Amino acid sequence: MIIDFHTHIFPDKVAAKALPKLSSVIHIEPSMNGTADGLRDSMERGGIDVSVVLPTVTDPHQFDSILRFAVQINETWADNSGTRLISLAGMHPICENYKDQLKLIKKEGFKGIKIHPNYQGLYFDDIHYMRLIYAASELGLCVITHTGEDPYTPDEIYCSPDMILHVLDEVAPPKLILAHMGSNENYEEADAKLCGKNVYLDTAYSLMHMPEEQLVRMIHHHGADKVLFGTDAPWTSQKECAEKVSSLTGLSQKEKQQILYENAAVLLGI
Repeated sequence: MIIDFHTHIFPDKVAAKALPKLSSVIHIEPSMNGTADGLRDSMERGGIDVSVVLPTVTDPHQFDSILRFAVQINETWADNSGTRLISLAGMHPICENYKDQLKLIKKEGFKGIKIHPNYQGLYFDDIHYMRLIYAASELGLCVITHTGEDPYTPDEIYCSPDMILHVLDEVAPPKLILAHMGSNENYEEADAKLCGKNVYLDTAYSLMHMPEEQLVRMIHHHGADKVLFGTDAPWTSQKECAEKVSSLTGLSQKEKQQILYENAAVLLGI
């Protein structure tokens, strides 16, 4: 089994416009068309059994519509006999009724929430994120966040290793997932400051853009039991990413199994 813990899709009508627009901003060509069917085709080609969809709420007013789309994904594909799509919920930190929203997310059966400081315009250790992460953790939800650099905000980092350490000291969330190996394009600092902490790291995008030796070293420093396979599809190829993990000579078969599916299966309850 292979579980991709970091993918993105859009409603069919939105994808045709949103994907080219995003591609022009971040200067990355997508590997598929950004729809549910496109992702499932990609999964078939790459031997992926489950893809976790991560919606991003860039404006508080988007919460309801994005949640409906996430619910639709789970109702349609979460229990599919073939390739399965399991969506997390998107949350924005600037919302007065965030506790009610989190309770609704829990009631709807979601396993966690996605936040994106760069797209949401707040630093990760802002009090709004801290209270959101604390409330989500109380409900048993995992929290996954973008980390490090992002082409959308090339001149500013909204989630740095030091900000993450601040949140860990103040909130101590038990199921915090740091996308892009803890700090996208800033892996040395992530290795020095975050490896060994009580967080999960996902391999999304970083897997294909960091030296293999550095990747294996970070996994060993942190522990393979706290690393999740992620691709950032459609921005990388699921097939190429899965093949990359399988080919890593510095990891044991057990470590590869933990990364490719065992750790994710525990978080997802599957």
